[in-house]
Amino acid sequence: MAHAVSPLAPEAFPEIGPVAGVRFATALTGTRYKDRNDLLLASFAPGTAVAGVFTTNKMPGAPVDWCRRLIGKGRAAGLVVNAGNSNVFTGKAGAAVCLQTAKAAAQALGCKPADILLASTGVIGQVPDGAKIAGTAARATENLGQASFFDAAKAIMTTDTFPKGAVAKVRIGGKTVTVAGIAKGSGMIAPSMATMLAFVFTDAAVSPSVLRALLQDSTQNSFNAVTVDSDTSTSDTLLVFATGAAGNKPIVRAADPACKAFKKALDAVCLDLAIQIAKDGEGAQKLVQVDVTGAASDAAARNIAMAIGNSPLVKTAIAAADANWGRIVMAVGKSGEKADRDRLKVSIGGTTITRNGAPVAGYDETPVTAHMQGRDIRIAVDIGVGRGKSRVWTCDLTHAYIDINGSYRS
Repeated sequence: MAHAVSPLAPEAFPEIGPVAGVRFATALTGTRYKDRNDLLLASFAPGTAVAGVFTTNKMPGAPVDWCRRLIGKGRAAGLVVNAGNSNVFTGKAGAAVCLQTAKAAAQALGCKPADILLASTGVIGQVPDGAKIAGTAARATENLGQASFFDAAKAIMTTDTFPKGAVAKVRIGGKTVTVAGIAKGSGMIAPSMATMLAFVFTDAAVSPSVLRALLQDSTQNSFNAVTVDSDTSTSDTLLVFATGAAGNKPIVRAADPACKAFKKALDAVCLDLAIQIAKDGEGAQKLVQVDVTGAASDAAARNIAMAIGNSPLVKTAIAAADANWGRIVMAVGKSGEKADRDRLKVSIGGTTITRNGAPVAGYDETPVTAHMQGRDIRIAVDIGVGRGKSRVWTCDLTHAYIDINGSYRS
């Protein structure tokens, strides 16, 4: 069923022109959606480098297994993504669909099946129609170059209410380099790699090893820092492709000064896409930023921030604009991380609520309530035991989340 566009959606999809060395085509398989394209095919220039990060869920889908086996090569010629069926928990039949799809796309593109990466999203436990997906992918090669980033982003959506895209440009060695990405994600969103599909494309010349290291770092502070409902998907896939078509001197070492500029652009695109996913949380009306400082370590701060961001009690209070800060205190305590109750400091919207183990003298709830009636909620907690810090993003939990997941098998 269709759902109203999130009130947190960007005003418009960003203007993303073509990325040299990348061509898109979209097509309709009719797997689940009958009124829009649900398959994305991407073709890459020869020698394109690739790196990826995948779900930590112990029930990964067949496309995740396929990509994990091949990603070590560091090179790719094509990508096929289908929406509507995740090809998860489908046994040998699901693996056969992956091989069938890769063979069809490879034959049409003039490469080897091992040069084709795959991703799927949608219903779990149903074997996809391999002939339909493979045939559609093969036919889509006839239209390569005709689909835009906007078209590509729309084709991979499931319960998303808006297509997600981001772009950044940077000068490297006198050349203008573009980093652009698309993502899908709305429900079953939790870090551990962040539950979603995301694909980043750049015309920069970057070696696979450097690309891999940069992506791991970018992921930690972007896709791994968002949560909607604490559920880690079986299909999480984040891939970055570097065609080298910009003509910059190849970045082959992390110590290369050019690497810093490229990393800044990659980080910006990943963070932009990750926050858009949080903004499109199923039924979301508010974006919530949680900052934790003073923890025993950065890892401890992340765990505490996620305990707050995943708490149904905190999230429903935010939905109701209820300044019930006691739920935040509860979430800190349940995280299991070291905390000092008598030094804990909690702030909402810049208003300090607790200090030295009690509400501040003369605490006035009025400005906090006013802040919580807005769309952009800021929670800050200082644990009081160390220097660890972390920032995560989540959304409120509304009745619409139940409506969506009670009426849509995804």
